[in-house]
Amino acid sequence: IVIPSRYDSSRFPGKSLADIHGKPMIQHVYERSCQSGCTDRVVVATDDRRIADKVTGFGGEVMMTAPDHPSGTDRVVEVSQRIRADIYINVQGDEPLIRPDDINLLARTMVDDPSCQVGTLCHPIAIEEAMNTNTVKMIVSHTGSVLYFSRGLIPYISGTAYQPEYLKHIGIYAFRAEVLAKYMLLPSSDLENREKLEQLRLLQSDIPIKAVRTSRTGPGVDTPACLERVKKIMAREYERHTGLAN
Repeated sequence: IVIPSRYDSSRFPGKSLADIHGKPMIQHVYERSCQSGCTDRVVVATDDRRIADKVTGFGGEVMMTAPDHPSGTDRVVEVSQRIRADIYINVQGDEPLIRPDDINLLARTMVDDPSCQVGTLCHPIAIEEAMNTNTVKMIVSHTGSVLYFSRGLIPYISGTAYQPEYLKHIGIYAFRAEVLAKYMLLPSSDLENREKLEQLRLLQSDIPIKAVRTSRTGPGVDTPACLERVKKIMAREYERHTGLAN
């Protein structure tokens, strides 16, 4: 499992180190990744010494990567060049509510289906959430292949009685090693640049991505407002678990 993490987020600088109930956000992501049990190695990939120091401080493994990577996937590619594996799972560093079971679900999908080159997760959402441009949506074929990702509202509302299903993309991917080996050689994608979604580089190069459905997840952290939502959710989870323990 590789967790790409950078400090200079355009919408929320330093969010990887934002405090959530006494721990930096990156620690929550790291610990939940370790709890999945699908691998004995979880690595935070960063170019920032502040993040690296926090990770080593709580006992995690960190790898310093190049500062000029344009996306998290590029950072995972660098890790794959230095750590050998058959499958790499990219858990985004701004998903502190990621469920270990969801990581396992994606890992099992890759192991059980050798034809799957890239996998990711999704779940249905209401139109109100789908209209938020911070929420990445996806269109999936009848066979489970992703047709497109967008920050915009997809599918389009045509004004008919048809009620479309909106699918939210969850910030986790699984890659086979051979896909990452050629990722840097893929041609530049105008769709990737327009949407600011690196996974579109794969689709535009005809590399299929398999969508795996899961139950509704908690929000990721894109903005300070998202961080406050996550804090409240975690506080409720803690209270519920404490109540059960008592």
